[in-house]
Amino acid sequence: MTEAAINPLRRRMIEDMTLRNLTEGTQRVYIASVRACCRYCNKKPDELTFEDVRGFRLQLTENGLAPGSVNGAMVGLRFFFRVTLGRPEALDYIPMAREPQRLPTVLSASEVARLLEAAPGLKWRTALSVAYGAGLRASEVVSLKVGDIHSERMRIRVEQGKGRRDRDALLSPQLLRMLRDWWKTARPQVWLFPNRLSGFDHVTPRSLNRAFHLAAQRAGINKPACLHTLRHCFATHLLEQKVDVRAIQVLLGHRKLETTAVYTHVAAKTLDGIASPLDLLGLSPPPA
Repeated sequence: MTEAAINPLRRRMIEDMTLRNLTEGTQRVYIASVRACCRYCNKKPDELTFEDVRGFRLQLTENGLAPGSVNGAMVGLRFFFRVTLGRPEALDYIPMAREPQRLPTVLSASEVARLLEAAPGLKWRTALSVAYGAGLRASEVVSLKVGDIHSERMRIRVEQGKGRRDRDALLSPQLLRMLRDWWKTARPQVWLFPNRLSGFDHVTPRSLNRAFHLAAQRAGINKPACLHTLRHCFATHLLEQKVDVRAIQVLLGHRKLETTAVYTHVAAKTLDGIASPLDLLGLSPPPA
């Protein structure tokens, strides 16, 4: 299969994705899904059938790929068939795998404090504090500009977050003090956390992720935590303070309340003081 042979259809798919305002990252994933299926079936894209996709999916599953990763490949193929090839029945012939529902890992407040104090340097301590203190995603933290910090309103402006939506995040007094200390030390001009090597761009999510894991290691945290855990902690700790789940939904930028509601299952204090129905039966003690 030559590049010339796939170029027209690939160009069409890229145009379709561009018209729908899909991000570059999403476009790369979709293109890679179609390419992988073609490679597995040894066919050109316009020769693929739903049976080919079925065989490709079965091979991914048998190779031990997680359901979420399988679904990621299927979403790209769904788009290719439904939009680029004009076959809307793809939604029926390319079903999504059921993913197991797992509760997110959450650190206690003392564990978060230890982790932040163990961060490698003021820049990373401040950036990780933003991730926890405002509940931001890694991509949102690194993309912050100096002008996004609104101290008068005590808000952080998140431009084009996930789903390409703008929103306001929480800016607490302590986080504001930390950001001011960072600004006095580094004097960032445009990006709040500039890349030290290039000087013209911001730090990468990968760099922030490395700082998180180094801090976790230094703090002696052995839980299966990742950088996104700080966002989980933000939501869970707010719930434990009895903050309304709808307010947390707005702060996190979730479209659906169901997405935020998962944190009600891991907020320990929401279970405190609840009596089991067994305790209310007044059963007599068993005979000795």
